[in-house]
Amino acid sequence: MDKTQEVSSLKLPNRWLIVVAGIIIQLCLGTLYAYSVFRNPLMEKFGWTITEASLAFTICLVFFTIAMVFAGLWQDKVGPRLVGTVGGILLGAGCLLASRTNSLNMLYISYGVIAGTGVGFAYVTPIATIVKWFPDKRGLMTGFAVFGFGAGSLVFAPLATKLIIKYGVLNAFAILGIIFLVAVAGSAQLLQNPPQGWKPKGWNPPQAEGNTNTTTLIEDYSPGEMLRTLRFWIAWTMYFLGASAGLMIISQAAPMAEEMVGLSKETAAAAVGVLAIFNGLGRLFWGAVSDKIGRNLSLFLMFSVYTVALFFVLPHAASYTSYVVGICAAAFSFGGYLALMPAITADYFGTKNLGINYGWMFTAYGAAAIFGPLLIARIKEASGGYSQALYILAALSLVGIGLTAINKIIQNRIFQ
Repeated sequence: MDKTQEVSSLKLPNRWLIVVAGIIIQLCLGTLYAYSVFRNPLMEKFGWTITEASLAFTICLVFFTIAMVFAGLWQDKVGPRLVGTVGGILLGAGCLLASRTNSLNMLYISYGVIAGTGVGFAYVTPIATIVKWFPDKRGLMTGFAVFGFGAGSLVFAPLATKLIIKYGVLNAFAILGIIFLVAVAGSAQLLQNPPQGWKPKGWNPPQAEGNTNTTTLIEDYSPGEMLRTLRFWIAWTMYFLGASAGLMIISQAAPMAEEMVGLSKETAAAAVGVLAIFNGLGRLFWGAVSDKIGRNLSLFLMFSVYTVALFFVLPHAASYTSYVVGICAAAFSFGGYLALMPAITADYFGTKNLGINYGWMFTAYGAAAIFGPLLIARIKEASGGYSQALYILAALSLVGIGLTAINKIIQNRIFQ
């Protein structure tokens, strides 16, 4: 009996249950983007300024990104179950400690450091695991996983709002902390990697992108080997540019609607809700499309949509409809980067060290989380408007298009 036959004879878990567990985990982690629901109640209760209260969210994002690297390395050694469980415990504990907040420093440590670290540990586990179980549908299934993260705020923001109104902001932290602890740590028990040599029945890995659906390299790169390749830094830069544009739009979508188009707060909030839906749909759409036409061509199309939205639509938006079309087009493309980049990391550098390798790739998102919102805020202060920032990001999207061409050249040389 050969190795493939031995693997196929093992009793394996239903890989779709792993997808369900991953989506549940990501829905809970996506509450990170619902922090704005807590901000104003915290300001009212403690008298903090917007900057002071908002810094907790920034700290959470920073530790989320940093923890991804360490969590990925640990996962590659011990598997996803333990790492995901620890992530759920840290997230739940961070929220429970936040419910005892009596100072800014305590909020920063509990929600920012502890909960943010928990998000980083738990985030990487379902993505890396699902990619390994679905080599035949990497883009689509990664899209499902990160769709949960994007949709988390749609589920938990209304719940958190109701809890805050009924029980107060600190008690809302406590209730959600218990939910996250149980849901994330519990779902993590279903996570496990497939045995070495496993592949879906009837599926054979393609060797090159060419006219096939994905780029699969036989060699598994260590983190050090990956970081020494030009291809990694091209992909990292494309991730950074794509995430910067999307996070810039998301961070300023409501005030842009009010100032550029003259929408009311209620109408601006409704526009942001539509944006969130397209953000999630983009993760599914581009993930599935990339399985059909290739990752690089998908990136080219995503940057092209960005360019049109940021240069031709948003700066000239004069109505609710035109504004919503612009921000939703940008959000639709932004969602694609979160779906494609885990799949690209696996395609280019193998799955053996996918946890730590994607952790390093994800630092592009962390850098973008600082650069994008900071850029538009600084330009807004200096110019009094948003148009210049939109044009700059449109130009950076053109750079992204150029990088897809360079990446294609490198790809052709590798597989000559």
